[in-house]
This record gives sequence, C-alpha cells and structure tokens, in this order.
Amino acid sequence: MKISELAGRAGVSAKTVRYYESIGLLDDPGRTASGYRDYDEDALKRLTFVRDAQAAGLSLKESGQILEMKDAGHGTCEHTRGMLDQHLSDIDAQIASLMAAREELLALRRRADILDPADCTDPVRCQVLGAH
Repeated sequence: MKISELAGRAGVSAKTVRYYESIGLLDDPGRTASGYRDYDEDALKRLTFVRDAQAAGLSLKESGQILEMKDAGHGTCEHTRGMLDQHLSDIDAQIASLMAAREELLALRRRADILDPADCTDPVRCQVLGAH
C-alpha cells in the first residue's frame, strides 16, 4: 500500500509515517517500480501500535524500546508494566503539585475577598499577593 493509504488506515499523516521511518520506528519499505513506498500489513500493525502507545502516554522512545524487544523475540509485558508504573507515578506527582497550587490560589482568592481595595497603597505590589 502507498504511504497515503497506510497513513489513512492508521489515522496519522504521511509526514508522521516518514518521520517514524527516519527515527527507526518503521522499517524502510520496499519501493514500487515507479519509486513509491510500498508498505505491507506489518507496517500498519507497527504504526497502529506506536499511535496507540502514544495515546496511552508512552513516548516514541519508549515505543521504540518495546518494538526492539519484540523484534528480538523478547516478551515486553514486564518492561511495559514498569513504564506504565513510572508514568502513573509521574502523573500522581503532577496531580499533587497541581492540587498544592490550587490550594494556594484558593487561599489568595479568599484573601482578595476580605481585603479592602482602599488599603492598597503600595505603588508596585498588589496587596492580595503580599505576605499572608
């Protein structure tokens, strides 16, 4: 199949397909007599895997590691589980950081509600953001 068909079936752009080839996620395809790339169903499976792995939060590098392991005949479940655990840990840390930032913003908002704008006399600072 030509690149446009492969890209369409996988739900990505032809530019994405070419990029994935350039970084080794997809093998260089054979060429037709007229020089067009000629992809097989295995290329579609790999491309779909990379797309799905990205949707799950894995990086292209991580997808490549999994594909390399598969290509070498190794199982990947434990490796993938470790990656997913790390991503979950990272997300939990981001959530904690966002929750702390939210609490700080709520405290500032409550402070803004009780301050009198007439008391705001500092020419360079807002009293809402001052020490509390």
